[in-house]
Amino acid sequence: MLSPYRRLFEAPGAAAFAGAGFVSRIPLSMTGIGIVTMLSQMRGSYRLAGAVTAIMMVSGAALSPQVSRLVDRFGQRRVALPATAITVAALAALLLLARLDAPDWTLFLAVVPLGCQPTFGSMVRARWRHIYRADPQRLHTAYSFESVVDELCFIAGPILAVGLSTALFPEAGVLVSAMFLAVGAVLFCAQRGTEPPVGPNDGEKRPSAIRSPGLRVLMLTFAATGAIFGAVDVVTVAFAEDQGHKALASVVLAVYALGSCIAGIVFGLVKPRGRASSRFLVGVVVMAASMVPLVFVTNLWWVAGALFLAGLSVAPTLVTTMSLVEQFVPDGQLTEGMSWTMTGMALGVAAGSSIGGAVVDAHGAEAGYLLPLGAASLAALIALSGTYWLRRPRPSGAETHFGPDTALPQARAEMNESG
Repeated sequence: MLSPYRRLFEAPGAAAFAGAGFVSRIPLSMTGIGIVTMLSQMRGSYRLAGAVTAIMMVSGAALSPQVSRLVDRFGQRRVALPATAITVAALAALLLLARLDAPDWTLFLAVVPLGCQPTFGSMVRARWRHIYRADPQRLHTAYSFESVVDELCFIAGPILAVGLSTALFPEAGVLVSAMFLAVGAVLFCAQRGTEPPVGPNDGEKRPSAIRSPGLRVLMLTFAATGAIFGAVDVVTVAFAEDQGHKALASVVLAVYALGSCIAGIVFGLVKPRGRASSRFLVGVVVMAASMVPLVFVTNLWWVAGALFLAGLSVAPTLVTTMSLVEQFVPDGQLTEGMSWTMTGMALGVAAGSSIGGAVVDAHGAEAGYLLPLGAASLAALIALSGTYWLRRPRPSGAETHFGPDTALPQARAEMNESG
């Protein structure tokens, strides 16, 4: 049954870069929740913890696409290693400031450089694309596998971050996150044989991939989707604390990721049918509907069950998104294109965690679960409003120009020529 996944690793070096990619991505799910747990214990405020995490996410939204653009231009190894070094140094500074009880404003300054953290998920997917670009079904399976890896990271990450911070000392989760990032980046960049080649540099500055209307719709939808995740993280930690079981928050959040993980495994085994844009729209609408049970939670068991069901729509939607990105950007800007979707999600997580912390402080954790429902509804509204652009891929051979002035006339001409 799982043979399609085994066949992925027939390519030389695939297992090595995929394993390193897993290690390098664990910090994505550890750092934010680790900071929330650390500061809520050391400073006694979810508002501050959410705000600091929000600044980190906003910084990522501003810097991450630029780092990815450099990756497309100069190569993964040449950019990822120095960017990782900056990120690890910033995490070290944050830990030191927190331990020394430095003023709150210094914490905000310390997290700004964290936006330089490379998007290893995008780089891993770019390697799969490089290997299996001529085999769409195997590439679909590879993207599904990576979605499962993402969810495994989100299962392991919160458990480690919250568990270490509550069982050992408040900074433990963030400290281990920095260690995973450093080790994972070195291991990943050491895999030179599978690194995608850098395209020819003709000296002409390429416009940003975000000029694609379809990619902008994906980014905005993911911004609202990220608000779901950010709010769920903060509110669930607070709800678990209200119930007298704060350490169980990581387990409950892991159940959310587990639902997505199971759905991703199954989705990778089937051949996708119909338009990717239609599958994406269905996924976003189902995601919105799945948030409704959270509004009525009364205990942690209810939260875990509701989040498990909600997670079932996440991975298929993420996999379909990666397929859509390929339709909207040239091959030479694939890492940047995928990074923009993650940038949208980072902005959303920033807003969700910040607003979620404020709602929890003002109205309590149960009221906080209204926020992910509202964010999910907004995501569905944005996606449905952008249907026109989601169904219009980049025309073949359009390497440098995006936007309605050029892409749509060429696309219509190609459709007319093909009958």
